[in-house]
Amino acid sequence: MNRRSLLAAFAATPLVPSAAAAQQGQWRPDRPIRIVVPFAPGGATDTMARLVAEAITGPLGQSVVVENRTGAGATIGAEYVARSTPDGYTLFMGTNTPMAAAPAMHPNLSYHPLRDFVAVSIVALSPNMAAIHPSVPANTLQEFIAYARANPGRISYGSAGVGSSQHISGALLAHMAGLEMTHVAYRGGAPAALDLIAGRVQLVINPLIEVLAYIREGKIRPLGATTRQRHSLFPDLPSIGEILPGFEVTSWQGLFAPAQTPRAAVERIARETMAVMSRPAMRQRIEEMGSIPVVMDAEESARFLAAEVPKWAELVRISGARLE
Repeated sequence: MNRRSLLAAFAATPLVPSAAAAQQGQWRPDRPIRIVVPFAPGGATDTMARLVAEAITGPLGQSVVVENRTGAGATIGAEYVARSTPDGYTLFMGTNTPMAAAPAMHPNLSYHPLRDFVAVSIVALSPNMAAIHPSVPANTLQEFIAYARANPGRISYGSAGVGSSQHISGALLAHMAGLEMTHVAYRGGAPAALDLIAGRVQLVINPLIEVLAYIREGKIRPLGATTRQRHSLFPDLPSIGEILPGFEVTSWQGLFAPAQTPRAAVERIARETMAVMSRPAMRQRIEEMGSIPVVMDAEESARFLAAEVPKWAELVRISGARLE
């Protein structure tokens, strides 16, 4: 689905809550709120969490702080929030990694996204961008595929962790193009991107926000977005889906709370989040980072998550991604 279609799909989302929602949403926090991020600082999810935290601090009347809890393919942070007191003061900036792909990647997962969390608000869609170190003798995805086929095992690709969209993107690329590549898992996309610049890995397929500056500085070379259509910031660069028909992987970020969190708290946080995500300045900032802003209430977010879990299970199956 291209960027225009994605935006159109969410255009009908109400920006003003109904009277019933307003009556339920009288929850007023009386102490600071935490947003737990399951990845290292500096990555796409961390950046999104800090933007949202700063924006909703004023409307909620309390400080909203970000806390990074990394590891185990983002499941450590998710498990921590799932076991937290369901009072509205501990939130999770979840992504497709711990909230959709994890059940398929981790057979002994201690939580389930649909059982142990309540959706608050999905805030952004984030297509990934494949990028390589300049030492790789390729200027296009076709040239990269030819080089990787001729040099099996010589390409290592970094990701934000096992089961992340970056991991699954790389595994799917290897599967569809017939490549033999080595996966290197990090505690976030930002450390993986830094190791790409250093030449410790040859490829990353990260959210664009994590690699855009390095691409513009000429430190790494872009190969294509993980979408069927070209990314709006790179209209002259064919997407991976154009070269490998059927290839499509889009990550996302959204706020979640532990199951049994009072509905009034969920509705209030969702309403304030929707309001800030509808601001033109916020939308422009997110679009400039290469992501697509989304305005989605709690019920719509719950339906979105319910559809994403089986979708990512299928991506895991097709790609062959597995624990390492």
